[in-house]
Formats: sequence, structure tokens, C-alpha cells
Amino acid sequence: MKKLIIAIDRASGFSGGVAAVIIVAALFIAIAEIVMRSVFGKTIYIADEYAGYMMAMLTFMGLAYTLRERGHIRVMVIIHFLQGKRRVIYNMICTFIGVLFCAGLTYHTFVFFWDSVVNKTQSMQITETYLAIPQAFLPIGSFLLMLQFLSEFLKGLAMLKNDTEGLNILEETDELGR
Repeated sequence: MKKLIIAIDRASGFSGGVAAVIIVAALFIAIAEIVMRSVFGKTIYIADEYAGYMMAMLTFMGLAYTLRERGHIRVMVIIHFLQGKRRVIYNMICTFIGVLFCAGLTYHTFVFFWDSVVNKTQSMQITETYLAIPQAFLPIGSFLLMLQFLSEFLKGLAMLKNDTEGLNILEETDELGR
């Protein structure tokens, strides 16, 4: 179980790295567009389109990493009244619901992606981008998020067994900002 948790956490870290690379690529495209318009009075035509693709790609690729690092917004009303094992069990229930939700999300984003593959859907923009390429990041990111929810659930089991040695378990705090 620990090896699975560690592997999923590493995959989430990798996906966060991919999201960071996509952010940098989007930055370079934006800078190139600014320079082209300011200096040469021309455009590279792809900046808006590819910025949109990259925004969707980096969002989905960053979801699992953000969950691992406790970066998602959580409503913490009930959990403040719980302590010890009850708090762990409550978190496990919430993460299990997250697994189920992400399983559905993965399925539907895969169907969306696969439709573009089968129909060879292309962008209506000047680039005529094969849309399956940016859409592939949606089911991948959803699947990684589902795995990270599973990892958080398994971390809860490890906490109930008092067997957390070697695992990176982040606790929620009552203060703002984590």
C-alpha cells in the first residue's frame, strides 16, 4: 500500500511539473505576441487559441498536485468539530466521494477526447489544430486527480493503522493559508 501511495504522489508531482512547463510555454507565446505587435505591428495568430488550450491543459495537469499539496479550497465547517480518528474517517469519506466523482469526470472527459479522435476534429481557427491533442490532457489530468484522491484515502487508512512511516501526510490547520 505504501508503494502505491508513494507512486501516486510522485505521479502527481510529475503532473505538477508538466503544468509548470505549460505555464512557461504560455508565457513565451504571450511575450512573443506582445513583441510582434509592439515592435513589428503584426501578430503570430496562434496566441489566443493556444493560450486557451494551455490554460485547460495546465489546469487539469495541476489538479492532482494541488490536491497533494492541500491547495484546493475546502469548506472546513464540520471538520473543526472532529478530532482524532473521527476526523480521519470524515476525510476518508470525503476523499472516497472524490474518487467516485473523478471516475465519472475521467469517463466523460475521455468520451469527449475520443470523439475528437474518431471524428478527427480540428479547430476552426487558422491553425486547424487537431483538437484531440489538447483534449488528451483532460482525461489524463482527471485520472491523476482520481488517483490522488485514492492516495489520500489510503493515507487515511495508514493513519488509522498508525503506519505512516515514509509517507508524506499533510495535515489541515485551523489557520488561514493552510
